[in-house]
Amino acid sequence: MSVERSSLSYLKWPLLTTVIGLGLSGWLGWATEGTWSGVVSFLIVGTVLAALEIALSFDNAIVNANKLEDMTPIWRQRFLTWGILIAVFGMRIVFPLVIVAIFAWINPFAAMHLALSDPDEYSRIIGHAHGPISAFGGTFLMMVALKFFIDEDKSIDWITILEKRLRLWGSIRGFEIAFVLVIVLLISQSLADHELAPFLTSAVMGLLVFTMVDGLGTYLDNVAGSTTAIGAKGGLGAFLYLEVLDASFSFDGVIGAFALTTNILLIAIGLGIGAMYVRSMTIMLVERGTLAEFRYLEHGAFYSIFALSIVMFLQSIVHVHELITGGIGMALIGLAFYASIRHNKREA
Repeated sequence: MSVERSSLSYLKWPLLTTVIGLGLSGWLGWATEGTWSGVVSFLIVGTVLAALEIALSFDNAIVNANKLEDMTPIWRQRFLTWGILIAVFGMRIVFPLVIVAIFAWINPFAAMHLALSDPDEYSRIIGHAHGPISAFGGTFLMMVALKFFIDEDKSIDWITILEKRLRLWGSIRGFEIAFVLVIVLLISQSLADHELAPFLTSAVMGLLVFTMVDGLGTYLDNVAGSTTAIGAKGGLGAFLYLEVLDASFSFDGVIGAFALTTNILLIAIGLGIGAMYVRSMTIMLVERGTLAEFRYLEHGAFYSIFALSIVMFLQSIVHVHELITGGIGMALIGLAFYASIRHNKREA
């Protein structure tokens, strides 16, 4: 009985956010449409957006939990508080406005006015930026996945025949970067001339950002290992790494949301509700030690990240529905969860 109460306690804030968020969605529908059908429509879209965010970000919660286990308590708390504010307001509201401001050559306040006064044009500009955004996110996420698998120190394998070979390739310096660049070059062959430069620039930026953030985290961890005065281990570097990782996961959800609605406020509400559930899942995974109990769950998350990176690259060429993207991720994690249960039974 205590286990059930403990499980429900993780849902306290997400459920409260759901009630408030759906209430705001209904009010926004009435303020926008002035009809009860508008209220119902906005409630449905808000609910679907929240479910889409949860489906796309479940693997994000697992990776976050893995990183949070190595973070100091103070930086862990900062990520769970500041991080959710950055995730909801930064990625769901500010990020789309910045994208529109860059591509339309207007200031962010004008972009906000455009989003509220002419949502169709706002959506069109966001769609125009889809290729470069996919290139950046795909490159970053693929590097994240490859860093996990191509690691000589990795000791647990799920799909043994594949992961053992990947560990051996860890001795080849720069193999991950070369692999990602090959993928970028292959995708670029299918792009039109006017799309090529933005795609390649964004892909290189994704590679640079990953290298800098990962390098900063390693440097701070090494500094903290030699002196306790800095206290950086599991701190700022890990925080920045997780924030950029969260941003990369958010790209797909934010872009996909515009396929359902062009109302930026409704998008922020729906995706914000989903982000709260992802945050609670992250906390539960950390506090309950779920990753240690289900040994292949982390592997499933990184396979899902790799699949998402491939999908993001492909979206530079063709549209891949967000439900397919979320379904692939959930399926891989579900298989990893099942494999973990079978392993535990064999060990028992």
